[in-house]
Amino acid sequence: MEVILLERVGKLGQMGDVVKVKDGYARNFLLKRNKALRATTENRAKYDGMKAELQAKNIQAKGEATKVAEKIEGRNVIVIRQASETGQLYGSVSVRDIMAALEKDGVSLNRQQVLLDAPIKTIGKHNIHIAVHPEVEIHVTATVARSEAEADRINRGEDVNTRKEDQDAAAEAIAAAGEFFDPEALDNQAAQRAEETPAPTEEK
Repeated sequence: MEVILLERVGKLGQMGDVVKVKDGYARNFLLKRNKALRATTENRAKYDGMKAELQAKNIQAKGEATKVAEKIEGRNVIVIRQASETGQLYGSVSVRDIMAALEKDGVSLNRQQVLLDAPIKTIGKHNIHIAVHPEVEIHVTATVARSEAEADRINRGEDVNTRKEDQDAAAEAIAAAGEFFDPEALDNQAAQRAEETPAPTEEK
């Protein structure tokens, strides 16, 4: 189906563009949410008549959205979830969860504004795209952790996804390697070999 976009739609086009999309996407999203009109002769004329008004409203909305964007750009929200020792969540963090976390932080958004490609399934810091307006996108961070204390550790840059047993084994391996490659011990061995080696005699 061909439609006329009434506003910018990411990865599709700008206001006024005539684009071809799947019928289901057009009916269930673009037309339903008044983001587009069917590209008929009648609607092309209708768009030309409303173009100036649409552009004026868009400029006003974009200005208001920019003010909101400045307030929330770069924010970090914390989402607490249960997870395995390796950091895999028992479940996932969805758009709804991000919206709820932001709402606790005083930011109210709708589902279409949170651009999450796939549910979050691991502990850690995750970058989230937010479309405050079709032409104004920002980024916030969601720190997913098993507790507030763990969230603080993640935000300090610590790796919390390695099991304690693995960390202990790694520490023991480093300590053992340090003993094996002790520079002082190597120097002593070299000195001892030098003492045991007879000095060369000059030939007459």
